[in-house]
Amino acid sequence: MTIYQKGSRAERELIEFFSNNGYNVIRAAGSGVSSLSPDLLIFKKGAQYAIESKAHEKTSLQIPKDQFEGLKKWQDNTGITSLIAWRRNRIGWRLVPFYLFEENDKSYSLSWEKADMIGKKLEEF
Repeated sequence: MTIYQKGSRAERELIEFFSNNGYNVIRAAGSGVSSLSPDLLIFKKGAQYAIESKAHEKTSLQIPKDQFEGLKKWQDNTGITSLIAWRRNRIGWRLVPFYLFEENDKSYSLSWEKADMIGKKLEEF
């Protein structure tokens, strides 16, 4: 399975979850290809969120600086709350805000321990 296929499968999992829980969901064109916009937009009676999906098994998630800063700019321009949805197999999803990530030389990073402690599980969203 390619990285793109793994990412698409994770996005479809999120689409199904949010759709089944009363949200309208839009998958962004070019999702997984560019850092110009988040993967998913979800809406429900005044609530709106932008979701960047990451299916990553390691205990630390690294997002390249250009992609992360592009997502932050998108959030600032639109005013829509943006979250990173990180999935690990057999553990599940955590939805985390941008402020949890730490800036490094080439990326922004987050440990699974911190995501698990502070982030929300899908069921809690």
